[in-house]
Amino acid sequence: MTNLEVGDFVLCTVDRIVGTVVFVKIDNEGEGSIIMSEIAPGRIRNIRDYVVPKKRIVCKILRISSNGNIDLSLRRVTPKDKKEVMEQNQQEKSYTSILKSVLGDKAEEIIKKISEKDKIFSFLEEAKIKSQELEKLVGKKDSEKILDILNTQKKKKKIVKKEISLTTIKPNGIILIKKLLEIFKNINVRYISAGRYSLETESEDIKTADKKLREMIELAEKDSKKLGVEFSVKEK
Repeated sequence: MTNLEVGDFVLCTVDRIVGTVVFVKIDNEGEGSIIMSEIAPGRIRNIRDYVVPKKRIVCKILRISSNGNIDLSLRRVTPKDKKEVMEQNQQEKSYTSILKSVLGDKAEEIIKKISEKDKIFSFLEEAKIKSQELEKLVGKKDSEKILDILNTQKKKKKIVKKEISLTTIKPNGIILIKKLLEIFKNINVRYISAGRYSLETESEDIKTADKKLREMIELAEKDSKKLGVEFSVKEK
């Protein structure tokens, strides 16, 4: 069972190229494929100018079919997206090393159990707040050792930004827009220009922060339809 979702960015290794389709190994998540039009914008003369076997690339998940096939895109990944995924990969390695240093011979089994449900990084970040699940897996003594190490490390917070547009011709439009903006609790909302607003939040776990902001945007979009407000979103 995969922990992946459509829209996720994932670190992959190019496995093979068959005609105009590139097959990749997604780190700890099986295989995915990239069609020619999703390799790069414009005309591609030689696909190997962009991908070759064993090359490490960051891709965006476009679709996950019911039988588990994962369709990916390379061209839809920005330099910023790539940098964030590479940093997350380093964090994952760092947290895995901490588990190995504390747990010794038990580490591989524990890492496998965690990975079946979540990323090591996300699981241990959650354990900082609620340690019960970690204690069940490793015991109270080792749990305390792991959390002591984690809490002494300084994490660089990442910023998630999105831009939305809210417009309406209704006479009480200002009131309606304010009501919609109230949905974004604990989010920094900044007015840009007529109808345009910037949404910004920061977190050590960028995937969780991005998911939370998306959920708020989806809720605001549903409510905007009921209120008769034009709504659109632009990722920054």
